[in-house]
Amino acid sequence: MQSNERSERGKTKEMKRDQRSSQRECWSGRRKKTNKVEDGEAVPFVSPSLFPLFANYYKSNKNLLKTRFKESGKNCYMQMREKCQENKVVKIVDRFSPVKDHLDRPSFLRRLDFLLNRHRRRLIGSLSTLQLRSSIRFLSDIYLAKMVQYNFKKITVVPNGKEFVDIILSRTQRQTPTVVHKGYKINRLRQFYMRKVKYTQTNFHEKLSTIIEEFPRLDQIHPFYGDLLHVLYNKDHYKLALGQVNTARNLISKIAKDYVKLLKYGDSLYRCKCLKVAALGRMCTVLKRITPSLAYLEQIRQHMARLPSIDPNTRTVLICGYPNVGKSSFMNKVTRADVDVQPYAFTTKSLFVGHTDYKYLRYQVIDTPGILDRPFEDRNIIEMCSITALAHLRAAVLFFLDISGSCGYTIAQQAALFHSIKSLFMNKPLVIVCNKTDLMPMENISEEDRKLVEEMKAEAMKTAMGASEEAVLLKMSTLTEEGVMAVKNAACERLLDQRVEAKMKSKKINDHLNRFHVAMPKPRDNIERPPCIPQVVLEARAKEAAEMEKRKTEKDLEEENGGAGVYSASLKKHYILHDDEWKEDIMPEILDGHNVADFIDPDILLRLEELEREEELRQADVEESDFEIDGEELSEEQKQHLAAIRKRKAVLIREHRLKKTVAQNRSTVPRKFDKDKKYTTKRMGRELSALGLDPSSAVDRARSKSRGRKRDRSEGAGSDAMDVDDEQQANKKLRGRSRSRSMSISRSMSRPPAHEVVPGEGFKDSTQKKSAIKISNKSHKKRDKNARKGEADRVIPTLRPKHLFSGKRGKGKTDRR
Repeated sequence: MQSNERSERGKTKEMKRDQRSSQRECWSGRRKKTNKVEDGEAVPFVSPSLFPLFANYYKSNKNLLKTRFKESGKNCYMQMREKCQENKVVKIVDRFSPVKDHLDRPSFLRRLDFLLNRHRRRLIGSLSTLQLRSSIRFLSDIYLAKMVQYNFKKITVVPNGKEFVDIILSRTQRQTPTVVHKGYKINRLRQFYMRKVKYTQTNFHEKLSTIIEEFPRLDQIHPFYGDLLHVLYNKDHYKLALGQVNTARNLISKIAKDYVKLLKYGDSLYRCKCLKVAALGRMCTVLKRITPSLAYLEQIRQHMARLPSIDPNTRTVLICGYPNVGKSSFMNKVTRADVDVQPYAFTTKSLFVGHTDYKYLRYQVIDTPGILDRPFEDRNIIEMCSITALAHLRAAVLFFLDISGSCGYTIAQQAALFHSIKSLFMNKPLVIVCNKTDLMPMENISEEDRKLVEEMKAEAMKTAMGASEEAVLLKMSTLTEEGVMAVKNAACERLLDQRVEAKMKSKKINDHLNRFHVAMPKPRDNIERPPCIPQVVLEARAKEAAEMEKRKTEKDLEEENGGAGVYSASLKKHYILHDDEWKEDIMPEILDGHNVADFIDPDILLRLEELEREEELRQADVEESDFEIDGEELSEEQKQHLAAIRKRKAVLIREHRLKKTVAQNRSTVPRKFDKDKKYTTKRMGRELSALGLDPSSAVDRARSKSRGRKRDRSEGAGSDAMDVDDEQQANKKLRGRSRSRSMSISRSMSRPPAHEVVPGEGFKDSTQKKSAIKISNKSHKKRDKNARKGEADRVIPTLRPKHLFSGKRGKGKTDRR
């Protein structure tokens, strides 16, 4: 029995050993040539060299794996088909629709090519179709999940050369052993210094690889972002910087490999240490040579983090036109974006994004900088941002037209710009918006300008897709808000119609329509077939109706109490009093020993009318005095000027209050960055003087005040003059104290408390806002406590506690110093 058990155990061990060896050979790719894969044999569906690269991305982006790019993929499909023809997997690729319909990316083809070549020998035989399909789906899902993310704010900070060296060397010093003696065995000494060299190389490789992988590859991201980054940063310089970082990474790996080989032959502690110092020094030298590239990439990272978050695939409304035609004003009206609006050209110098809702769908509205009618080569970076957005975003385009000419460009110039860039409007819903109709109504423009507008309208009708002429040419005024919502609704409706029509024409719609079947009943005969309600349901409904108590109305009470003429409705039963028994009480004549009539004035109504008449007369006198200067009445023209000044003053106050609420979320501009001297007291004084206001008080408040001189000591103790001076000084001090207290009270009253909810902040109530503030302060606590400038900041400040470093050293205190 024991021998049988031992033999069975031996067989089991041999089977497990064979299975492990076959799996090991399979993963390492050293399997012998076979024409057929045997049943039950373990064949990995993903290459081991690919799996670590994508596994982390797969876990963190599971929710994005069903996303598909809406692009043609015939080239990709044909190349895959040629690859798989001889491997008998054409049916598998045909079934996998995401590859066939949507993907056309060279990187995906390279990975798939590697996968197919890797398992080519095993594919020829009876391959499990599920394994290959899983491999292709795994690769495409990872690729798609990686491609749809355009969050540039998560790119890691790029340190400069000196900081990079400090980070790596300090980490090597902290994370590796530091104690070594010359009495150790030579193998131990070699391993000690080899570990330091390898660890340093690994850290360099990880940090540089993070930089290379997190920065977007312009050939793989969406064409809109690819061209936008090329316009902003120059694609050649960008690729050159990343290429230098990649070269440095390879050189550091080569240096580490060479010195590890030399360390294997080190014969003493001194020689091993010298080799370690030389290896780390050469690595740091290589890194310091790419300091300009690292600084360039850090500047690009900071600028990319400030780029607006634009989704190229969502519903988009794009605003374009000449500068200063009202694009940003319209943006502020339909969205919550706060775009700066000024009466001069090129106020908007980059793309701005806002969001609005239409029919319970979210639309993103993009405000583009102004475009001038000139050759493509002469356009600057600001204009090229607009051209890039028009070329690559599938959006509804609003072309703004200033018919009043107040922007500085005539309608003929704006029409010339429209015709020069009309190729960018192809296959996009186009709406021509005639803005500033409050200054120039559409009916008052000349015949030549009207013909130009009609020509633009005819061009826009080519992409109307059945829309009416009213939806192509719209009138609007952002100042009076007339027609603003009509323009927004027309653009959103046309964009929605186009997207629905495109989906109806796609091949996928047939797969979905086959799942629906709408049955329309037709009359067969004259027999009525009413709805059949079960008897149990009818009984339950009757029972509920019987149990429900009917509310008694005044009509029911009248019928119960003798009918009309007998019942008198009580008007006091709805009184809200402290005690319900008081409702029917009669007003007493004597209360608490006093006659109630003594406290009622019979002429109170007459006196009220007299007071109102007197108030009206006083108000009329005030209005008349407003239009008098030194007792002289103003003329009609002067009255109009005065009313315009007061209206302008009210508008300025309202705008100032609006900007004051917005300015709380903006950081102040340091003086060294104010190159154009825009924020100076002289400029503020000139602007206030131009408005007819005294700028002295505002300038004094803006200037920093120096510390005042202290009050002089009194020279004499008994003089009368001293008493007068002391009294005057005390009065000044009292007035100053009362004035400062009143100012602080008014300031605190003008600003709401921190926990109070302001409309538009996104908080439900003050409790939610308090918890959000608490979480924010808690997240800043660690950062504020350490006060680190960055990852390379290793400075430990000298702590000098006051109780140990102040005062005299008395007896018995020396041990505390």
